Amino acid sequence: MTAFFITYSLLGAGLAMDAFSVSVANGIRENSMKTGRKCIIAGTYGLFQILMPIIGWICVRTVVVLFGGIQRFVPLMALIVLVFIGGRMIAESVRHSGDDHSAKQVVGGAELLLQGIATSLDALSVGFTIESLRFDAALLASLIIGAVTFAICIIGLAIGRTVGMRLTRYSEAVGGMILILVGIEIFLKAKGGF
Repeated sequence: MTAFFITYSLLGAGLAMDAFSVSVANGIRENSMKTGRKCIIAGTYGLFQILMPIIGWICVRTVVVLFGGIQRFVPLMALIVLVFIGGRMIAESVRHSGDDHSAKQVVGGAELLLQGIATSLDALSVGFTIESLRFDAALLASLIIGAVTFAICIIGLAIGRTVGMRLTRYSEAVGGMILILVGIEIFLKAKGGF
């Protein structure tokens, strides 16, 4: 059982790196974030990291033919979503470049959901690796991955807040660039470029 926890904790850490980067971007963007808000943001990423492997597990056991056709488009979907959100953040930063930057842009609910989906799409493929597990073991593996993601994202938000306090004027543009780079990294990694 110890090996199970270690294996899925390490897998969770690897899967959480995209969500960590986006958390840093959100912390930069919204550097006066309260603890409850940090928990909501990190919890959203953790929730999607729980759901995606389970969805993958179900797909492998039921609709593997359909899922196989969709899987090759997953990195492109993540790239499009993150470039769109990052581009909007940069455009907002440019549009408000002369404004008072003490009022931070907050991540809206729809944007947070899109970020959660985009950063957890690679976790769908975990469903293939846990396919041989019973549902309760697959669920436990997903819960471990989600908990690790939550913890890593809390750290990312704290790092982003620290950086954001120093980059107040440019924080939204920096956050947008980070999102775009994460999208490109997901896409290139899937294509074998990283």
